[in-house]
Amino acid sequence: MASNNIPHHVGFIPDGNRRWATQHGLPKEAGYACGIAPGLLLFEKCRDCGIQEISIFGFTQDNTKRPSVQKQAFQEACIVLALELASRGAALLVLGDDISTQFPPALKRFVQRQGAGMKVNLLINYGWEWDLNGLKNGGLHSAEVSRLDLIVRWGGARRLSGFLPVQSVYADFYVRDEYWPDFEPQHFENALAWFKDQDDTLGG
Repeated sequence: MASNNIPHHVGFIPDGNRRWATQHGLPKEAGYACGIAPGLLLFEKCRDCGIQEISIFGFTQDNTKRPSVQKQAFQEACIVLALELASRGAALLVLGDDISTQFPPALKRFVQRQGAGMKVNLLINYGWEWDLNGLKNGGLHSAEVSRLDLIVRWGGARRLSGFLPVQSVYADFYVRDEYWPDFEPQHFENALAWFKDQDDTLGG
């Protein structure tokens, strides 16, 4: 739960990688690798702010329907990001359908949280239906993930795209029009300032 206007748990939807690449005269798949450095910078910003948990959309089960060259590019980018986050001391959990062939084998060891720093949940081959289907066996697949206070999305879209639907029920939703590779720390600082002005009564 948010404390002193600092959210406990923030979710991030880093959208717009392909549009950014096209805008810069690059093939669409080139945009994914350009999102790694912003992700690491954002991680450091969150840790410096004292945020205790973050969740990041890597790729969804629906994303794996894209052309193979794009699929390979975003899988590789997610692997690089995950391994670097772990090396920087994140308490990393990779959440998604790890039984599927679309799940990168290099990330299998993180399906159980590793590390003792700030909690980072990286959604890899994640699907909201897959998550909820866990209830058939006694609990959400994302049961270890806490309720979200704030969700920040880049790329201009005003939708959750299946992002942690149970944890998102009372989250405030802040949208940036910039594409994800154009991330600047000020974007997140503005999101936190905006969050402080929101109603946090949770319906009460």
